[in-house]
Amino acid sequence: MKKVIVTGADGFVGSYTVEYFLNQGVKVLAVDVNSTPKRLVPNVSLEYVKCDISDINSLSKVVNPGEYDTFLHFAWEGSAGPDRVDYNLQLKNALNTVECLKYAKQIGCKRFVCAGSIMEYEVEAAVHTQGNRPGMGYIYGMGKHIAHSMCKSVAADIGIELIWPMITNAYGVGEYSPRFVNTTLRKIINNEPLEFTSATQNYDFVYITDVAKAFYLVAKNGKPFCEYMIGSSNAKPLKEFIIELQKSVAPNTILKFGDVPFTGVNMPIEVFDTSDLENDCGFKAEVSFAEGVKLTIDWLRTIE
Repeated sequence: MKKVIVTGADGFVGSYTVEYFLNQGVKVLAVDVNSTPKRLVPNVSLEYVKCDISDINSLSKVVNPGEYDTFLHFAWEGSAGPDRVDYNLQLKNALNTVECLKYAKQIGCKRFVCAGSIMEYEVEAAVHTQGNRPGMGYIYGMGKHIAHSMCKSVAADIGIELIWPMITNAYGVGEYSPRFVNTTLRKIINNEPLEFTSATQNYDFVYITDVAKAFYLVAKNGKPFCEYMIGSSNAKPLKEFIIELQKSVAPNTILKFGDVPFTGVNMPIEVFDTSDLENDCGFKAEVSFAEGVKLTIDWLRTIE
């Protein structure tokens, strides 16, 4: 890889990934909806362009055919918060992803790498289990699953290498969303009760710098039309992660398990397997969960 395009480049995962690519000597065209980036740091190998991906073809004003070899797609509205249940928005995200794939082929990119989600597997289990009534929280994952399915067919039809890394649960310094790690750490900071489900469901978390490294290695070494699970390589029941978090950042707090009802789907531990990512791409996570949550809570305390 010499020159890549990254959409959603100024977001949490996108910005870390851009930085990693730049550190590897890859030139990056960063694409986002903001007039000026809020996270990205100026770099001689970085060019920033404001663009709404609903009009991805407008990039042709600054992109020459054959100039870029790889297209990485992170732009996705409603990845956290109440917009996760907006099915119109999530369907729009899926359609925009297909259009970005087609545009990547049009300008001569050989590879298209899209940020998928482990929730795609949860969606399949939730939808195809007899009698199950999946909640609206699955709408986001359904959008990702639809995008994945359509992109695979379209990529095969137009002749571009599609690679689909799937993030388990990314967290770390710079994330503002109300996702699990952030919410739990904020409760600790604010001395709020720590109440959870029985937390027996299998889970995994991966620190953001490891996520960025994984995307680079997948884009460089990943096999066409394969998916890669991005995780810590140490998946286990959620309760074990929560206890590890407590020991790392708040050893004197009290954890209450079972007070909150669990309405999701417990995925088999095999779903979290990262061996393909390790064997095909050379990935190995470097930041432990205990270290990652310590870094994150220290940062959260500076912005609370």
